[in-house]
Amino acid sequence: MTRNRTFRTLAPALLLALSACASGGNWVELGGQRYTVEVADDDDERAQGLMFRDALPAGHGMLFIHEQEGPQSYWMKNTRIPLDILYFDNARRLVSQQRGVPPCTLGDACPTYPSGAPARYVLELNAGEAARLGLADGAVITFGPGIAAPR
Repeated sequence: MTRNRTFRTLAPALLLALSACASGGNWVELGGQRYTVEVADDDDERAQGLMFRDALPAGHGMLFIHEQEGPQSYWMKNTRIPLDILYFDNARRLVSQQRGVPPCTLGDACPTYPSGAPARYVLELNAGEAARLGLADGAVITFGPGIAAPR
């Protein structure tokens, strides 16, 4: 990979991280733990997700916000980090969990991981976090003031 291509790949993530630091950052609380999150709340951001990243720092995650509650299904296409995918309903209650989802290099043949129940919010964390927190369905996620998500 050329230096220019590396910069183009890393620049958006770096700018997002710098803007989050300057504004105090976006965060969620779940299971007594606070996580700094990137917010994906439009189609392009949701499609990009955590693709092409080699690591997710401890205590960080990505929060996906959908326009409405409904069945959700995520996949790991071009995702290099094993993740826990946690699905929350309109009331921000945990309704489904996909733990320890492995990276996938099969492109469009990567399997999907459905919510199993209608969900509006999806939180991706490093694999093992849900087990470490002892999360059970019904757990409630709290959003920090920087996350503008209508109920």
